[in-house]
Amino acid sequence: MFIIFGFHLLIHVTNPSCMRISFQVFKSSFYTLFLMLCMGGRSQSQSYFYNEKYYEKDVLFEFGGGVGAMNSLTDLGGKKGIGRRFLKDINWKNTELCRTIYIGANFGDVFGIRLEGTFGKVKGYDSVLARYKTDGQTKGRYYRNLNFRSNISEFALIGEFHPLMLRDFSTSTVPLLSPYIMAGIGTFKFNPQTYFQGAWVDLEPLRLEGQGFKEYKDREIYSTRAVSFPMGIGLKYELGSLFVARFEMLHRFTNTDYLDDVGSGVYVNPALFASYLSPPKATLAAQLYDRHKELNPDYIPDSDEKRGKANKDAYFTFCLKVGIVIGRPNR
Repeated sequence: MFIIFGFHLLIHVTNPSCMRISFQVFKSSFYTLFLMLCMGGRSQSQSYFYNEKYYEKDVLFEFGGGVGAMNSLTDLGGKKGIGRRFLKDINWKNTELCRTIYIGANFGDVFGIRLEGTFGKVKGYDSVLARYKTDGQTKGRYYRNLNFRSNISEFALIGEFHPLMLRDFSTSTVPLLSPYIMAGIGTFKFNPQTYFQGAWVDLEPLRLEGQGFKEYKDREIYSTRAVSFPMGIGLKYELGSLFVARFEMLHRFTNTDYLDDVGSGVYVNPALFASYLSPPKATLAAQLYDRHKELNPDYIPDSDEKRGKANKDAYFTFCLKVGIVIGRPNR
């Protein structure tokens, strides 16, 4: 039942024609899976003793939530140098609070599948590199002078595998602590904004890199809904027959380079904004597409200079979760 349900969700998420509705599909799926779990909890499966009060079942259900930290890897901010990949370029000052809620099923303590919603915020600032502005490799990133923030609302289908639970525990005690690995697929909504003249400004409508302009045919207008590919590790601890605690680190690869509204194109000709945007938006876009001169009034743009790199953006979370176990009947 869960495999069929998950396959149905994957079709919605990975089919480009369904990207616009995938976010609503995942939200409605939470309610659907909740009803499935409630009905599934009444089904019969092999039983054995969990402790002196409860039977164990082959299939257990779990509902829970938690809080944690969220950060991102984009073109903005980072650390000293030319910018590196993965954890080596994370600036921990940009960490924000996040929260999560999930519902799922565990099969024989070895495999699990769950639907999970994660909600938080990511941000990045080139100004964080101010102390390194004399470094030859960092100087250009600092004087680029861009910044962003974005709320993240993600719904994901995640599978987990507990390798230690493959052992035969018929003659020994099942461990309370179980490490596991995770992987899945999800969809998330974002909305990059920048701070300008005392207010936060939505960036996607301004098309700062000429997205959709005929002069830049390789730059398509991007969607603020994208696909994520969560992968990570976790540690599960049995607090008792009814509760479990989890600590998880999930890294999300994504299919977008515009989480921070900075792609890999060269700076556009600002005169083109008036041809594609309304006068107020065109005026604002001309001020925001290149912000070097706010720090360096003598800056002369290079026609081949790029705003960012071609790498896809990513974000990740560290979360502490508590879940309620459903399905262990009284002895």
